[in-house]
Amino acid sequence: MPDAKVKLLVVDDDASLLMLLSQIFTESGYNVRSAEDGFSALAEIRNEIPNIILSDLNMPGMSGFEFLSVVRRRFPAIRTIAMSGALSGDGVPPGVVADAFYEKGTNLSSLLQIMHDMAHMEWQFFQHPGTLAPIWIPKNGHDSSGEEYVTVTCPECLRAFPQVLGKDILLINETDCVHCSSLVHYAIVQPMNPIFPQASRQKSGLAMPTPLNAPNFSE
Repeated sequence: MPDAKVKLLVVDDDASLLMLLSQIFTESGYNVRSAEDGFSALAEIRNEIPNIILSDLNMPGMSGFEFLSVVRRRFPAIRTIAMSGALSGDGVPPGVVADAFYEKGTNLSSLLQIMHDMAHMEWQFFQHPGTLAPIWIPKNGHDSSGEEYVTVTCPECLRAFPQVLGKDILLINETDCVHCSSLVHYAIVQPMNPIFPQASRQKSGLAMPTPLNAPNFSE
């Protein structure tokens, strides 16, 4: 690792254990942040990507099982350690997407050793992108009340939710994820005609300008 402190994110719904682990790793020289569940942990990652994540598995809201799976798909360079008091052994349990496992209540020095080994591996650093491109999704049809809707998959927590469409066709829409409250930008897949003019990013509720007629290239 470089000389800079290793950035560690500890995730656990047990407030007393979270405080204890944060104190231990801070005193061990790590730059520690904490979160009480998967959703709040994703918010912490959005603010700054950690080098290592230590996460409990059994948590309300978004469990550690789901959270670590999301991290592996979205941030494969982050090293992850799963921990649980309900599972035992030194190896990573089946179905857990993590680089290492720590059994709660066992020798804390083993966890410190796992952390030390990971901190001295060769790392790749990634920066958060700037403005994210919208996700493109097709219309799903009509709901039970006859309203057109789409199914939006949040790029932050990877959970899907239905979104009712308004009457106006928008170039770029935005909505809050019903699960993690992240802002999601999405665009509706339109037929090849008409051709939409280029436009700057717009907020939800702003009507798209009247489409231009498609040019006749046969003339």
